[in-house]
Amino acid sequence: MPRSSSSVPTRQRRNKYLKAAKGYWGGKSRLYRSAKEQVEKGLLYAYRDRRTRRREFRSLWIARINAAARMFDMSYSQLIDGMNKKGLDINRKMLAELAVHDIKAFEEIVKTVRLS
Repeated sequence: MPRSSSSVPTRQRRNKYLKAAKGYWGGKSRLYRSAKEQVEKGLLYAYRDRRTRRREFRSLWIARINAAARMFDMSYSQLIDGMNKKGLDINRKMLAELAVHDIKAFEEIVKTVRLS
């Protein structure tokens, strides 16, 4: 029985990495070893930064809510504390959207919280 070679699977595996590395600069898009290292590093960055993006957006929402709350003489922490005491359950993303796009609705929330 002749010895089988693994040339086809090897080539397919290498081409998979080279295809994923298209657009990279220099040897990182042409040389298998460099392309493989860069593709794997890119996947690690993508995984890490999906989590980082969530943190950054939360910080942005908090900054926007705080800026809008201070227009009505209230701090962010006072607003959130008042909302928790009143039982208003609106997440920070939606509060930030209201603060940016619908200031009247945000003002109503602040008035509701202030009454407590």
